[in-house]
Amino acid sequence: MNLFDGQLLTRRLALAATARLGVIGIARALNPVLSLPLLGRDGREALDGAVAHAVDRLDVRAQVGKLSLEQKIAQLFVIKPEAVLGQSPILSVDDDLKSALLGRPVGGVMLKDTSFVDPDQVRNLTQELQDVSREACGLPMLIAADEEGGTVVRVADKASFGVEDPGNMRELGDAGDVELAESEALRVGSYLRDLGVNLDFAPVADVTDDQDSFVYLRSFGGDPQLVAGMVAAQVRGFSRAGTLCSPKHFPGIGGAVGDSHVESIFLDKGLDEMRTGELLPFAAAIAEDAPLIMVGHMTCTGVDPTMPASLSHVMVTEVLREEMGFDGVVITDSMGMAAVHELFSQEEMGVRALEAGCDLILCPENWYAVYDGIVDALASGRLSEERIDESVVRIVRLKRRIG
Repeated sequence: MNLFDGQLLTRRLALAATARLGVIGIARALNPVLSLPLLGRDGREALDGAVAHAVDRLDVRAQVGKLSLEQKIAQLFVIKPEAVLGQSPILSVDDDLKSALLGRPVGGVMLKDTSFVDPDQVRNLTQELQDVSREACGLPMLIAADEEGGTVVRVADKASFGVEDPGNMRELGDAGDVELAESEALRVGSYLRDLGVNLDFAPVADVTDDQDSFVYLRSFGGDPQLVAGMVAAQVRGFSRAGTLCSPKHFPGIGGAVGDSHVESIFLDKGLDEMRTGELLPFAAAIAEDAPLIMVGHMTCTGVDPTMPASLSHVMVTEVLREEMGFDGVVITDSMGMAAVHELFSQEEMGVRALEAGCDLILCPENWYAVYDGIVDALASGRLSEERIDESVVRIVRLKRRIG
């Protein structure tokens, strides 16, 4: 079905509404007092749910339909605000930054450590960013940060914010306390939300006991079942806080040798082995309705030896989407990492990510060049506007969760 087949969607909505009204009308004719009970609670809830889902899809379609093609392409990016004008640090939105964002309203920004000075400054910055985004395209902006705890924090290491560092996830995993993992995610998500940060690139869902791994302290541990339970708990905690989260780094980079920031990394396992290991925490996150999943740049030589996972149609579309059933937003890990940017030009890497099935492109070195590459791919017919729309529908649906 074409996601933008308005006639088909409208017909389904009308049928659902007509069915509901028709059944209720018959029930009232038979017994005006008992009309709704005659449907049964489960039947009423199912019918109302179907109508609500159809209305929501229609609303999303309408919002996407208001965007120009250029705006839809811009929605595919989460960038550092410094990348817009080449300025650093960004502590507030000046006229030049506002003008640039009005012209190309990106889907989101990722705030760096230097963007966090004190609570009032961050609240003002995030509000200004939201105001510009809504003025530009009528949509809220994803405002993200890396606040994992311990070695990776942006807020908790600064005394001016007055919040306690949750510590490395390894410590939580060693304690094996699922309730504590959930409450810590609730606490972190709550203080981020209070600052206007609506997306935390956490929890780390990688499985490792290798002390030489760059994610060792960031991982809950080396037992896939334990990690799965802790990740699921954190997804619940962030959801309770009203803050989006993004389990990472699919399909699980804990077993790879090296650091994708500076080199290509590889995992020599087949899918059968990964299903009982690396993939378990992501399956648990999906079961808890994780809104996003971040895909790492590890090449799975036993599954797709030609591409890092973030650019692999096999890993993103065939495994994550089709086999594991994830229909949320897929975001790449930072496209500024050596494991991917050394393989392809800026103009090419964004196109490859979309062809793989990703929705959001995170922090490329030159986002303007990546944007232009997507424009060129559309002009040549390599990418279709329908493919862009598929991702923008997911992005808009995600943004409806933050208001």
